[in-house]
Amino acid sequence: MTDLNSILAPGMFVRHPGFPEWGTGQVQSNIGGKVTVNFPERGKVVIDGSRIELLHVLDPENRLTKG
Repeated sequence: MTDLNSILAPGMFVRHPGFPEWGTGQVQSNIGGKVTVNFPERGKVVIDGSRIELLHVLDPENRLTKG
């Protein structure tokens, strides 16, 4: 697994690869490999970045992803 999660910063948009139904979430923080994301259909979730590689959403309106 590559470490794309390390570039995630507050305000960026992501999707969880295992739970697309959660929608596009916004990164709240990224501290020590723990990424806190606020998903519209799930709420605030803390994700262990060493286990899950989030998909960076380049355009939250069109849901384009990178990763």
